[in-house]
Amino acid sequence: MQAALYDMPDGYYRRQRIRQGRAGDYRTAPETSPLFGAVFAHYFMKTYFDLGAPDQFTIIEAGAGASDFARAVLTTLQREFPKVFNATRYIIDEISDDARSQALTKLGQFKDRIQFRSLSEIEPPLPYAIIFSNELLDAFPAHRVIGRNGKIRELRVGLNDEDEFTWIEDELGSDVSEYCEGIRLQLAEGQIYEVNLTAEEFISRAAEVIGEGLLITVDYGADRSVLLDDPNRFQGTLRAFHKHSFVYDLLARPGEYDLTTTVDWTQIQEAGSRSGLETLRLQRLDEFLLSEGAPDELFSIGNQIRDPVELLNFNAAARELIMPDGMAAAFQVLVQRKQS
Repeated sequence: MQAALYDMPDGYYRRQRIRQGRAGDYRTAPETSPLFGAVFAHYFMKTYFDLGAPDQFTIIEAGAGASDFARAVLTTLQREFPKVFNATRYIIDEISDDARSQALTKLGQFKDRIQFRSLSEIEPPLPYAIIFSNELLDAFPAHRVIGRNGKIRELRVGLNDEDEFTWIEDELGSDVSEYCEGIRLQLAEGQIYEVNLTAEEFISRAAEVIGEGLLITVDYGADRSVLLDDPNRFQGTLRAFHKHSFVYDLLARPGEYDLTTTVDWTQIQEAGSRSGLETLRLQRLDEFLLSEGAPDELFSIGNQIRDPVELLNFNAAARELIMPDGMAAAFQVLVQRKQS
């Protein structure tokens, strides 16, 4: 999974290709509608004042893609909250050269307050900061484990007699074994579960970087008990996407398909707690957006659109984010706080 997604130059996220939108493999909330970023800009504004309106306020977006979210956030802050905007610097952590190139074009008007830096390169702690990610943790490479004869084994990738990739069972690696023991994992015969150790590393690093502020994670996930007890997830949650469709052979054509797993929110909260993060809220994305002023922002943005067709398209896209049957209903928002 690490190689298929991130190896240079042929990993899925390293290639120059269209990944999002109708011509790509999936859709994300930021590129669906600017309403997403605008509502979070309001939430960031409230956080800024909760932190005492500091002279310098840092927003870090990890896995920013082509920066549709960053553009919506900075545009909203500049237009509606100039004091917050003047204090804000925006750091973009994005591994794709192609995405960074697109970001430079989209964020040209904000070039004086954006930086491109990896989270690992930032000198901690930043006194007042928000670290935000959208659909990042689900794309971290995960280990797969399986219940076999009363024990837990690890599923690895090997070759069959035809030199094709296939799954093979092996002993647990030491780090995976430690994790499974720590959560007292028990699996039925043939049951598969994903262990996302990279997500824990990300949470730990984010907590180091934040002096005081928030870690906000948007993704699709479930509590650990649900992941383990749901019969529809008996074979785990690892899946591949291509052109908005499921790919059933997960090992086929590595580098050409998006690979993803469902986030274990219990794990993320436990990892945060160990790193000094307090969970403030875990909420469905559509409900979060509505509670943070999406209807008012929808009205405000709509009033600035003069072209009838553009307005129609904007309203249709925004509906996906606030209606209970829209795409946002499948996602959640986890907000964790670090206090000095």
